[in-house]
Amino acid sequence: MNPEKSGGGRERYEALFRQCLRIRLVEEKIIELYPSDRIQSPVHLSIGQEAVAVGACETLRRDDLVFGTYRGHAFYLAKGGDLKRMFAELYGRAGGFAKGKAGSMHLAAPEVGMMGSSAVVGTNLPHAAGAALAAGVRGTGQVMLCAFGDGATEEGVYHETLNFVALLGLPVILLCENNGLAVHASLKERHSYRIAEHARVYGIETSVIENGHDIVAVADALGAVIAATRRDGKPRFVEARTFRYKEHVGPGDDYDAGYRSRADLLAWQAKDPLIQDKALAAKLKPALDAEIAEAAAFAEASPMPGRADLLSDVV
Repeated sequence: MNPEKSGGGRERYEALFRQCLRIRLVEEKIIELYPSDRIQSPVHLSIGQEAVAVGACETLRRDDLVFGTYRGHAFYLAKGGDLKRMFAELYGRAGGFAKGKAGSMHLAAPEVGMMGSSAVVGTNLPHAAGAALAAGVRGTGQVMLCAFGDGATEEGVYHETLNFVALLGLPVILLCENNGLAVHASLKERHSYRIAEHARVYGIETSVIENGHDIVAVADALGAVIAATRRDGKPRFVEARTFRYKEHVGPGDDYDAGYRSRADLLAWQAKDPLIQDKALAAKLKPALDAEIAEAAAFAEASPMPGRADLLSDVV
């Protein structure tokens, strides 16, 4: 990627790069902490997929709503979720946004438009559709963005949601983060269809981002889609090809498990700007490391929730 030739020039590239690097360093800190058992939650890491979340959130307004999945750290941070409260939530502490009850798989920051993520595959889709219906009725001009993995396209609720938003013409971006895997099963083992072609059958305008590692290209493509939906209030579907570096759940590598090859990882890393642009990463890393250390210290100092917190905020 040549940032000098990208839309917005060097300054924009560095801003997007910084957000992606921040997410990666946060997750690398989680990997460092995980063996200590301080983190009281399973974690599904976004390492390798950061550009999709950052690119999607670049042009979203604060009141636009994002509906994520259990692999939600990147979207939570890209939409503006508080890092200290996120770490406290992962620690199971009272300083977390849900007083330690939600954990990694249910990140939420409604004050910045990051709605509750869901650990059940596909269940965020109808939530986004309902919010889009409400926005259309109320005339708020909001755009809803629903992120999900390629595995969610196999769920019945996925097809029901695409049909619903297409019939009613609702302002929602359906963003499929296609990393080619559902846990350990590849696309070729699961799909007789092509994701974007199938989505187009519902009459939804559809596009594919092939180079999901390219921060600026992803931001340009998703920015154009978001702007179009804001203009006409119609749904759109985007398939972003990306790559998950770590195992399905947890901090480790799993390339010896036999379902994917390390050669695929190396091919993606060869195009990954967070790895290849070493000078910019070195420039930004000290300040980001300090911010992350402060967030982890906040979590360490946050008290454990008490008995009174057990059912608080539960309706």
